[in-house]
Amino acid sequence: MAHAARVLWPRGRALAWRLGCSPTLGFPAQSRAGFAGGAGGSGPAATARKGGPRLLGAAALALGGALGLYHTARWHLRAQDLSAERSAVQLSLSSRLQLTLYQYKTCPFCSKVRAFLDFHALPYQVVEVNPVRRAEIKFSSYRKVPIVLAQEGESLQQLNDSSVIISALKTYLVSGQPLEDIITYYPPMKAVNDQGKEVTEFCNKYWLMLDEKEAQRMYGGKEARTEEMKWRQWADDWLVHLISPNVYRTPAEALASFDYIVKEGNFGAVEGAMAKYMGAAAMYIISKRLKSRHHLRDDVREDLYEAANKWVAAVGKDRPFMGGQKPNLADLAVYGVLRVMEGLEAFDDMMRHTRIQPWYLRVEKAIAEAPQ
Repeated sequence: MAHAARVLWPRGRALAWRLGCSPTLGFPAQSRAGFAGGAGGSGPAATARKGGPRLLGAAALALGGALGLYHTARWHLRAQDLSAERSAVQLSLSSRLQLTLYQYKTCPFCSKVRAFLDFHALPYQVVEVNPVRRAEIKFSSYRKVPIVLAQEGESLQQLNDSSVIISALKTYLVSGQPLEDIITYYPPMKAVNDQGKEVTEFCNKYWLMLDEKEAQRMYGGKEARTEEMKWRQWADDWLVHLISPNVYRTPAEALASFDYIVKEGNFGAVEGAMAKYMGAAAMYIISKRLKSRHHLRDDVREDLYEAANKWVAAVGKDRPFMGGQKPNLADLAVYGVLRVMEGLEAFDDMMRHTRIQPWYLRVEKAIAEAPQ
């Protein structure tokens, strides 16, 4: 029942919190008119009659303003205390985990997970998997990367799928539930894709399994939560499929991409040489098929530019990140996917021809400044 309650939480009613403040004291309109239109005449007595009420009004306004400032400052200090308490709790929780990430460095799904771990200052070890032999993950029946092994005390849990990894670990940091309980909320499910191939999908993978108070504290409202989920899924279902057609767009770009992959990846000398030339040729051909499969334009850059500008428009001009003053899981997902193109022609073109660069640099800075 506990599991069902958390899965069904999105159907529940969100709490609405409102903070009201009235820092100044006012006067009725007729009283203000009386101050302005007092008895005529000049001299000290008349001046005193007119000046006295004005002085009282000014004093009342000043007192009200001071009280307002006091309560505002007190509220901000309390908010800072609560934020510090939550940070301390998260630090305590994160210190209980020993994480090992099995990855290909140039994989956009792996990059998403690294962006999340780095932003949340979760220490982890990296095992670079050989993409040919994949001996490093022979312990796992799940043969894709990323995979995260999470040691929590005596309990060792395996987390599969980038979005499940992120959702499960964020749920852990916010709720403090045991990780072995959390992963039961994301059961694997076998399915057959459009190509007739059996694939493994995971239920609830964009949900954080929080109770109402935890969700209210994190999101403030259902709209923010729904928005984050929508764009996390968009990053997986659309944005990531624009990467290969763009980085393998031409033979020269394909060769440059594989030169980068070989340098950053876990290849032997012979494997590296074969991957660089044979892989580049193969992926150049495959990228054309991917372009057709995903109904991309002849110039795939146009799809990349459109996606980048669509994301910037969704973030909007009134907030630095989709998460408001700090990146949320959607910000980190989009950043992680795009980051794998850094240093390649497609990335430079995107930065020149779209409006995404300011947002991208803000996320990059936020991750770099995360406490280590």
